[in-house]
Amino acid sequence: MDPDYGLSDNRVSPPNSLLVSPPGGGGGGVSSSHCKRRTLVAPEMNLSLDQSEGSLLSDDFLDTPDDLDINVDDIDTPDETDSLEFITNGNDLEWEDDTPVASAKAGPAGGSGEAGEDGNANCGRLWRTVLIGEQEHRIDMQLIRPYLRVITHGGYYGEGLNAIIVFSACYLPDSSCSDYHYIMENLFLYVVSSLEMLVAEDYLIIYMNGATPRSKMPGISWLKKCYQMIDRRLKKNLKSLVITHPTWFIRTVLAISRPFISVKFMNKIQYVHNLDELAQIVPMEHVHVPECVVQFDEERIKARRERMEQEQRQQAQQPVPREPIKKSERPKSMIVGL
Repeated sequence: MDPDYGLSDNRVSPPNSLLVSPPGGGGGGVSSSHCKRRTLVAPEMNLSLDQSEGSLLSDDFLDTPDDLDINVDDIDTPDETDSLEFITNGNDLEWEDDTPVASAKAGPAGGSGEAGEDGNANCGRLWRTVLIGEQEHRIDMQLIRPYLRVITHGGYYGEGLNAIIVFSACYLPDSSCSDYHYIMENLFLYVVSSLEMLVAEDYLIIYMNGATPRSKMPGISWLKKCYQMIDRRLKKNLKSLVITHPTWFIRTVLAISRPFISVKFMNKIQYVHNLDELAQIVPMEHVHVPECVVQFDEERIKARRERMEQEQRQQAQQPVPREPIKKSERPKSMIVGL
C-alpha cells in the first residue's frame, strides 16, 4: 500500500519519512520538485530484561555521567532548630509523637489565651495523641503543663521491674479555676496513659494526700472514671495503694466509692500517717516528695510531740490521789426466827 494514500476509513496514515529542505534552499516557498525525502532509521534496541549487549539493563544504559554525580554533603538542609510550618485551612500543624495534629485556634471557654507580644491572644495548643483501651484520645498538653508533676516515677521495689508510682494531689488544679472540668478531663487522660507507659510488671501507687486543701481534692466522679478506664492488667498488677496523711475527707470519699470499686481493690488500700512509716514500706531514694508535703509532715510530727509533752506535764502536776480508807465490814445481823 502506498503510504501517501489514506486507509480504507479515509484516515491519513502517519508519515514514515521527514521532509528536509535542500541545502541552500529558501523559505517556505520551495516547489515540490526540489523537495527530497530522507528516511531516518531508528537504532536497533533489545527490549529484553537481561543484561546482554544492547539490553535496557546493560551497563551502557545504566552508566551515570560524571556531571550528574550528587554530593550529599553539599546539599543545604534545614537545621534541627528550623521549624516547618504547614498551613491548611488556617490551622497550623504541630508535630507531636511523630504525628501531625492540627492545633486548635480557640481554646476552651471561647478561645481564652495569653496575649502575645503583638497584643493578639496566643491560642495555640500542643496536642498528644494516646491510645487508651483501643480508643484514640487527644490530650491538650499545653493546658495541663502546670500540673504534669501530679504523677511521677519513684523507682522500683523488690525484685524485678516493680514500679513505684507517686501521685501528688497537691499539684492538682483548684476547683475554682476557669475550665476546671476541661483541665481535669485532659489530666485524667494524661494520668491513665502515663500509667500504661510506666508500668511493666507489678507496681504500687503512693497517694500523697498531705498539704492538699479540700478545693484540690478530686471528686468522686473523677475517681470513678479513672477506675473504670484503667486497663484490667493495671488493676490486676496493682499490689498496693498507699495513702499518706489520710484525712477524714479522703476516708469518706473511699467509703462512698465502695459500690463501684471491687472488694479486692479495697483490700489493697493501706494508710500511713507520716513519711517515716512510708519509708518502712517502700524505698524512698527515688520517690519525689513535694516540699509542701515534707513541711506538712514535719509540722504534724512537731505538733504531736508538743501535745504529748503537754499531756505529760499535766499528769506530773496533778496530785497523786490517795487510796480511800476501807471501812471494816460489820457482820450482818442474823435474824433468828422464834
